[in-house]
Amino acid sequence: MSSSIRIESVMKEKNRMGECPVWEERENALVYVDINGQKVCRWSAISHEVQCVSVDARVSSVALRQRGGYVITLGTRFAFLDWDTQKVTTILELEQDKPNNRFNDGKVDPKGRYFAGTMAEETAPGVRARRQGALYTLFPDLSVIKQLDQVDISNGLDWSLDHRTFFHIDSLAYAVHAFNYDLCTGKIACPRLVYHLEEEERMPDGMCIDAEGKLWVACIDGGRVIRIDPETGKRIQTVRLPTSRITSCCFGGKDYTEMYVTSAYDGLDEATLAKEPQAGEIFKVMGFEIFL
Repeated sequence: MSSSIRIESVMKEKNRMGECPVWEERENALVYVDINGQKVCRWSAISHEVQCVSVDARVSSVALRQRGGYVITLGTRFAFLDWDTQKVTTILELEQDKPNNRFNDGKVDPKGRYFAGTMAEETAPGVRARRQGALYTLFPDLSVIKQLDQVDISNGLDWSLDHRTFFHIDSLAYAVHAFNYDLCTGKIACPRLVYHLEEEERMPDGMCIDAEGKLWVACIDGGRVIRIDPETGKRIQTVRLPTSRITSCCFGGKDYTEMYVTSAYDGLDEATLAKEPQAGEIFKVMGFEIFL
């Protein structure tokens, strides 16, 4: 890890399960969700204030709308969120035959299609029905297709810089996979392994891509984000954070030279929380020199 890397906490408000950070240029703000807190939040880089909108279910991802406001996944629904009125409008509800399922991570592709996947919740600590999740795409005309089935925990996702490859994480596979991507149709095909996490890296969670086409993967319970070269399948950098439950990451700020990293405190016992007082905070990582 470069010695020039600097890490600071940008907000002291702690998230039970901070996730899905997205930089919103028009607001100069970081938008993110607290899944278990059931709220969508926006942190202003100008005022350093946080505003939140509470919703009626676990909200797992958020994306920007061209006309303003947001698209979100909550429970097993795609929905619009009007920030000013705090109104949530359901677009479509899926998987009503799977009461233990909910949406998880999501992101918009270069053509404005919203990819988001589902997962089964634990029914007891460490007990989860396997392969109950799927990956869906919500098109701008509000139609939905299923891209993948029999997924355990659909998680981090992004696209290569040439838009010809789609990257996806199924957390319980402990791996990042790549797919051929058809930008015209939004379809994925031909899965292949990119990287399998090492034991000390624990479980992969959220993911983003940098300006050199390298992937950054948040390692939940691993206390780090790792940089992976998808061409070679090698880890090329590790950035360690001050708490273990690191959930996701994105680039933002002026010229997108800062990485914002979300974390969680849910799932930590009292002894661990005492050792990790910054659990649940959001961090800004600065000082990248090589690839920005």
